[in-house]
Amino acid sequence: MKELAIILMSMVLVNNYVLVQFLGICPFLGVSKKLNSAVGMSIAVIFVMVLATAVTYPIQMLLDMWGIGYLQTVIFILVIAALVQLVEVAMKKMLPALHRSLGVYLPLITTNCAVLGVCIQVIDNGYNYLESIVCAAGAGLGFMLAMVLFSGVRQRIEDNDFPEAFKGIPITLVAASIVSMAFMGFSGVVDGIFGL
Repeated sequence: MKELAIILMSMVLVNNYVLVQFLGICPFLGVSKKLNSAVGMSIAVIFVMVLATAVTYPIQMLLDMWGIGYLQTVIFILVIAALVQLVEVAMKKMLPALHRSLGVYLPLITTNCAVLGVCIQVIDNGYNYLESIVCAAGAGLGFMLAMVLFSGVRQRIEDNDFPEAFKGIPITLVAASIVSMAFMGFSGVVDGIFGL
């Protein structure tokens, strides 16, 4: 149980995919303007990350058993694309307003390298199935934390007056780098909490 808590906390704070490993930057910058869009995208990413990891983990075992583990990336991308299509269809039926607000960014979950990254990382780290699911959930929660925090930062910086050269994407990137540096402070938190 302690190992699962360490994996979860590590993925949310210390090894945050967006702010530490710089994976999933496209939706981070594209959808974080409004809080409700950021939360909606984050929930979809969490769902896809956990589901993709749950599906790709046994597929990797089959690939290894058949001696075709080198097809891992291609197979994983196909599985993720199929899962994203399922999520998009379900969201269009159940949450049409959120589906419209996410627009093109929802299908872009397919190319979100954070989703593929977590599927490959759990294999590379040698996690068992339960640890893999916890890792994926932690990565998704970390993605959500980054999106929600940065959404708040972006709403605050829009109300300020900046020199013309900083307006738009430049100030967004500066703010993202500052938020990212703030996460460096979490580097010893998991060790301190769990006495490692």
